[in-house]
Amino acid sequence: MLTLSEQLIKYQKEVDQALLARLPTQDSNPKRLHQAMHYVVFNGGKRVRPVLVYAAGEALGADLTALHTPAVAVELIHAYSLTHDDLPAMDDDDLRRGKPTCHKAYDEATAILTGDALLTLAFDVLSQNSNAGAENQLEMIKILAKASGAAGMVGGQAIDFFSMGQNLTLDELKHMHAHKTGALINASVLLGACAANADDKQTQTLSEYADCIGLSFQIRDDILDVEGDTATIGKSQGSDEALNKPTYPALLGLDGAKQAALDLHDKALVALDIFDKKADTLRNLSKYIVNRDK
Repeated sequence: MLTLSEQLIKYQKEVDQALLARLPTQDSNPKRLHQAMHYVVFNGGKRVRPVLVYAAGEALGADLTALHTPAVAVELIHAYSLTHDDLPAMDDDDLRRGKPTCHKAYDEATAILTGDALLTLAFDVLSQNSNAGAENQLEMIKILAKASGAAGMVGGQAIDFFSMGQNLTLDELKHMHAHKTGALINASVLLGACAANADDKQTQTLSEYADCIGLSFQIRDDILDVEGDTATIGKSQGSDEALNKPTYPALLGLDGAKQAALDLHDKALVALDIFDKKADTLRNLSKYIVNRDK
């Protein structure tokens, strides 16, 4: 039985190889765009979302090869979102994962085009998913499209952007992060479930698990923005406070935010009660999310 660390390394290697196979080569034209796409995608990410695709699929007995395509697609969406999030018109960040953000390493126009290219490539990849039947293929496209757009991540980013300097209630903050962060995490788990031909009960249970870890992930991010250091978290510490963004520590205090994350971890474990030991990676991922230091 692999440890979580060994399992993460295994999944990360798998998705990195799959990403490399699907990205345009760096020496093909337009070279600057393709080089920027590689720079963003292979910039030291933890690959939490594709790892969730693999872990959810394997919990239901799916073969690893059936999970590569959805794992790649969701990571491409994540990379695009970070590239656009870092732009001067948005969060205006200079660092991402300890390295210059795309618009700093290249330029703003290249960063915008890089995000656009990664977004569209994600759906191109899913449309060519030879390991899924037509019905599952369409369902995966629907899951990722909804989670990525105005009803999901982009909608959450819009709420976040227009909430700077405002006092949100706890329910309003939960609503924002259920879209901004939680939607893509939920989609990752559901993509793995879809690839494994999950039934309705399994899908619903995994969605409940994903909702819990999606929110705990964001709470931990908020905590790290207060407690972390720039060298460890790989981005400017205190950036949320500098932008006057509503956060969980601001509303609940640090101790309250930490307890909220732990409570969500407990709920995530309860949601997985119907699954056997093949879901242990999902259980361990929830623990990892609430304890991570970057």
